[in-house]
Parts: sequence; structure tokens; C-alpha cells
Amino acid sequence: MQTPLSTTPFGRRPMTLGMISSQLAAKAKPEAAIVHKWHVFQHIKESRQALGATDRALTILHALLSFHPEIALEATSELIVWPSNEQLMARANGMPPTTLRRHLAVLVDCGLIIRRDSPNGKRFARKGQGGEIEQAYGFDLAPIVARAEEYKSLAAAVQAEKKAFRVAKERLTILRRDIVKMIEAGINEGVPGHWRRFQQAYQEIAGRIPRTAPRQLLESLGGEMETLWSEIRELLETFAKTQNPDANESHSGCHIQNSNPDLPSESERGLAKEGGAGGNAAAPPNLRRLPKRELPLGIVLDACPNMRWLIKGGEIRHWKDLLAAAEVARPMLGISPSAWREAREVLGEQQAAITLAAIHQKADQISSAGGYLRSLTDRAKDGKFSVWPMIMALLRAKLGGPKPTPPTADGPAGFDLGKPRQTGTFQASAELRASLARRPK
Repeated sequence: MQTPLSTTPFGRRPMTLGMISSQLAAKAKPEAAIVHKWHVFQHIKESRQALGATDRALTILHALLSFHPEIALEATSELIVWPSNEQLMARANGMPPTTLRRHLAVLVDCGLIIRRDSPNGKRFARKGQGGEIEQAYGFDLAPIVARAEEYKSLAAAVQAEKKAFRVAKERLTILRRDIVKMIEAGINEGVPGHWRRFQQAYQEIAGRIPRTAPRQLLESLGGEMETLWSEIRELLETFAKTQNPDANESHSGCHIQNSNPDLPSESERGLAKEGGAGGNAAAPPNLRRLPKRELPLGIVLDACPNMRWLIKGGEIRHWKDLLAAAEVARPMLGISPSAWREAREVLGEQQAAITLAAIHQKADQISSAGGYLRSLTDRAKDGKFSVWPMIMALLRAKLGGPKPTPPTADGPAGFDLGKPRQTGTFQASAELRASLARRPK
């Protein structure tokens, strides 16, 4: 076959530098290059947007490749196909002639094919005496062979970009979900923190996410979300570490009742040592049947209503409010800062606040609140103290029930905080009655 001489398009179609570049690329193909035409077409399809090709143009390219009889395209073989417009329209699912011509021009502009027009613009092949093709006019598929590796690399880059975009989008979605749920958990659990500021920061970042965004913008917003996520997560983890592990339902530890408010009125440190020495006795087996769930805040406030007097407005809605009230009650009870600090470290913020609320409720019947708190703290170190018996004793006294029995060798130790200061009928809430009914006898 002779070398094609046609390098310019037929008719009114102009010649462009892009066409010359495509022809130069086709000439630069390696002589030993052999490619699988459908593999290359798949790479072109994946990198369609980067090449500037349209979906209709790829439909026409697929039809053009189907006119070549070989699956493997060799650089030294005949790479020109010459189907008529009617044949192309038939294989392109009945594409209209105007659409066909428009998208053929797109394939030429993208450098995917080269026009080899005849003098009269017709597409045909001239064969010799032996049946071999001497001259062909139509569409040259040489760029498919010459740029096969380029298309493969471009397709790999497009796939990597799609994966990075998908990862950035998934990361941003997970961060948004985590932040919303962690803020809700912090508010519902009463964790002290600037939750309003966290909500505003989240809304400000989320408001800058457009409906369609490039990967770079998603990664930038994801970095801001991750910074906010880390701050909230650190706050929740720090608060969780301060809580009493025995209050966790999933913890296997046992709450052991062993509380006694009737301690001698000596110094705080001496009382603490005396209480610690008495706490070494083995607890009866039935002491291990105490509830392992966390005390509801409503029950604590029913048992210790005096704590409401210490808060402006008298409203305690979260655990942080109870802790604030405990900070007010501590100096009123004469508890030293060191005793209160040790109680919070051993019991946890929440359990220490409940313990101090019970002490404040019966402060007039406890000789030394500081010594009593130190004693309970020492017993908690040995796992022999729980806030449940204290609160239940207060509730039982408030309901006018029987006074708990003193500790014996065969039964649980009681917690007698004395008679209630107020008399009269008390209507317990549904939550309170249900809790008392669930308590082991």
C-alpha cells in the first residue's frame, strides 16, 4: 500500500494545527506496536472528559472500530476504514446525518482519528491485481495505536481522581455524621463544653459545601471538619475518663453497699483512716445484687431536693448543673478542697456530685461532712461503695417507708440518714416508683 498523501480535509472544512499534531503523533507510532482495539477503546471511554470527547462521538468511534476486521491493531497493517455515512448511521443506532457529521468532527478535533479524504470526498479503497489494497480513503485509526499508552495512563489518572473524590466525599459525610451525633451526645449527657459554639462552627462549615464541588474543595472542608471533630472527640473522651467505670452497664464490676453516716466527729484525716480500716471486711454475697446501671438524674433530685436551692432559678436539667450546685455546697458543708478533689478523682465527677448531694440533704445529721466524704472515698477505692444505697435510703425516708436495718453478717448494710425533715404526703414520680420496684430485695 502506498503512503497516504491526503493531509487536508475535503470541501469547506478548514485545516488546523490540531490536525497536524494528530498526524505527527500517528507517524511517531512504534513499528512493532500491537494493541487490542477494544482495550484501548475502554481507556478512551474512561478518559472521555479529559480528552474532550462526547458520548455520541464515542458511539461513532465504536462503530468505526467495528469496521476494522482485526481485533489487534498493528502499526504496520492497514488502519484506514471507509464506511459510508449510511453504514455508520446504521451501526450508530440510527444517528441522524447532521449529528453524525458533527460528532465525527469532534473525533477529529480530539485527535482520535485522522481524515484521509479522497479528491472528491468519497470514501473508498483501490485494490491491486492481487486483491491487496493499494490506496484507501476514509478514517485513519493510526492514533489508536500510536497513543494507546497515553490513553491508558490518562484513564488510570482519571480513575485515581475519581477514587480520591469518592474518598474525600465519604470522609466528609462520616465527619458530618460523627460531629452531629457527638454534639447531641454531649448535650444529652450533660458534658460541660461550649456546645453552642460547636454547633455554630459545624453549621458554618456545612453551609459552604455546594451541591457539586471539586475534590480539592471537599478535602479542604474535610480538613476543617476533622479539626472540629478532634476537638469534640477529645472533650468527650476526657469527660468519659473522669466517670466512675462501675456506673457503666457494660462493666463487670459490682456495686457494694457499705455506707454509714454515723461517724465520730474527729478530724477529716482521722475519720478517713478509721473508715478505711473498717472497709476491709468481706461483703456479704447479697451485696453484689445492686443495680449496675447509672442513676437517673430525676431520681437523684427527688432524693436530694435541697440541691435545687443552690442553683439560680432552681432548675437542674443536666449533670453539669448538679456538679455546679455541688461546687456551691462544698464550702457550705466545710469540706476541704483536697477532700473534694480526691472524691472526684476516685468516684468521678458525676458520682462525687451525687454523694455530696446526699450529704447536703442530711447535713444537719452528719457531724463532719468532710470526714464522712473522705471515708466514702476510701471505701470506693476498695470497690465497697455505691451511691445507690444512699439515694434509695433518702427516697425511702421521704416516702415514709420502713427504716433500713443496720448491717449484719447475713444481710446488706443499711444507710440511715435519719428521719425526713419534712412531714406530709409525698407523691413519687413514675420513674422513681419503677426504680424502687426494680431494686433487689
